[in-house]
Amino acid sequence: MAKYEMLYALNNDLTDEAKDAKIEKYESIVKNMNGAIVSTEKWGAKKFAYPIKFKNEGYYVLMTFEAEGNVLNELDRIASIDSDLLRRMTTKLN
Repeated sequence: MAKYEMLYALNNDLTDEAKDAKIEKYESIVKNMNGAIVSTEKWGAKKFAYPIKFKNEGYYVLMTFEAEGNVLNELDRIASIDSDLLRRMTTKLN
């Protein structure tokens, strides 16, 4: 298994409970596909350099996990249809 980081920005207009539910959703995708969550850091609300989907700020979360490559495909698929996830970036760690 390789180690990855996924940094994503959620819609900051969500309630705290909804944000926690979204974070749990992405963690459960990794866990259900035999991956392991190393850490999840909630960075909080940050202002964007430019508007994204007519929003000026987002709630940033950094999730570090270990998983097989097929987990990335599933995370990307789910994230692309989630209207509350504004931006995401996944990188492989050495």
